[in-house]
Amino acid sequence: MSIKCLSKQIHSKKFVTELYHPLADGSICLYIKQQFHLHEYISNPNRMKTGRILIVDDNEDLLKAARIFLKRHFGQIDLEKDPTLLPDLLKNEAYDVILLDMNFTQDVNSGQEGFHWLDKILEIDPSAVVVLITAFGSVDMAVKAIKAGASDFVMKPWENEKLLATMLSAMKLKSTQEEIQLLKDAQVQLTEALDEKFKDIIGQSPAMIQVFDTIDRVAETDANVLLLGENGTGKELIARSIHRNSNRSDKPFISVDLGAISENLFESELFGHTRGSFTDAKNDRAGRFEIANGGTLFLDEIGNLSLPLQAKLLTAIQNKRINRVGSNKSIDVDIRLICATNMPLYEMVQNGEFRQDLLYRINTIELHLPALRERTEDIPLLAEHYLSDYTRKYNKDIYKFSEATITRLQKYNWPGNVRELQHAIERAVIMSRDNVLQPEDFFFNNQPVKEKEDINLEQFNLEDVERILIRKVLAKHNGNITHAAQELGLTRSSLYRRLEKYGL
Repeated sequence: MSIKCLSKQIHSKKFVTELYHPLADGSICLYIKQQFHLHEYISNPNRMKTGRILIVDDNEDLLKAARIFLKRHFGQIDLEKDPTLLPDLLKNEAYDVILLDMNFTQDVNSGQEGFHWLDKILEIDPSAVVVLITAFGSVDMAVKAIKAGASDFVMKPWENEKLLATMLSAMKLKSTQEEIQLLKDAQVQLTEALDEKFKDIIGQSPAMIQVFDTIDRVAETDANVLLLGENGTGKELIARSIHRNSNRSDKPFISVDLGAISENLFESELFGHTRGSFTDAKNDRAGRFEIANGGTLFLDEIGNLSLPLQAKLLTAIQNKRINRVGSNKSIDVDIRLICATNMPLYEMVQNGEFRQDLLYRINTIELHLPALRERTEDIPLLAEHYLSDYTRKYNKDIYKFSEATITRLQKYNWPGNVRELQHAIERAVIMSRDNVLQPEDFFFNNQPVKEKEDINLEQFNLEDVERILIRKVLAKHNGNITHAAQELGLTRSSLYRRLEKYGL
């Protein structure tokens, strides 16, 4: 099929898609891509003239002709006859595309001047999109130009349609480059925001200092880490912190909740699948191991895996190789593995519920995360952090906790740990009508461990009796200050004073 024939069928999107194949002839592919961009451009009724083009050529007539034609399609067209002025031009202006002649007055047809100035342009701006033009071209020179960093190659004299298609294709390339750079910049900013050491892990208690010390020593290694602790203790935060402080920090961190993956989808989710390997497999898909390659794979709730799935996971970890479902081709993977569970794995090994060899593979380093009740010194810090977050989120004018509230928070058992504290503060911020959070703003699912409350008048003084009585009445009314004050015959302010006095 001739190029002329192809151009007649270029309006068929399906035709272009089918013919543009990696095995097709490269020049035909490039032509079709350019024509497709041209078709999209021309068929857009809302197109606006945008784009900054610089044309560098010592032929004044050519410059004027190119400007007259391209001005109809692009927002800014600058002309320059002297290539030695390029460095100053590029320092003062950012161009989307540079149309650069390869042969100036010093060199008639070798193209060396063009390659020289192409190098200079890319030295000043490595992201520059440069289209080379010459009257003395060949396939070898075109290949050399592309290898040198040019995005395309145009022969003189050009056809206007061909030139426009080339420029639109180059503009598309520039736009794509800018989008990619924007994403990279956003990723860098996000990483910098997250990379504050142990960010979002709040704590100054001895238990947390020990956790931070372990992260410091472990992060830079590739050792597999097993995080043990109750629900809500921040196991994923710790895993992310280990990743951010590791040598793999610029690679992916992939988190998988194994407790949420059904048994029949386990292999597909972790190892990927090929098209048609099962009923819903409509496309090839990479699994989590493959996506995490080079980075960190975090497997949460690993204690929930059945023995057959444990065996499959162990094989992948041991071999550092996986097979997509439906494929016999092995894929090498290089991951740092972090696992977490709230289940007693050692007891499960004894009961035959968890493979001992898998446990030994994942627990090179074990890190036990303390429950919140084991680090009550951190509760005020955590509470202030979440108060700041939720007052901003819900636009509430609440600026502190009363001392009685902090005392109450520290005495509560927190079976849900930090996650429960976070939700409790969010609820309190939403429901409170005051600018200071009081104990009555919190609903506790269970009461703290109580002191002995049998009142013996021979052994207790008046303050002891009052403290125990207030505690009982508060418990009766689920911490509601108004109802407790009414039953005790006190005003709310009087009851608050007593709560602070007794640390309730």
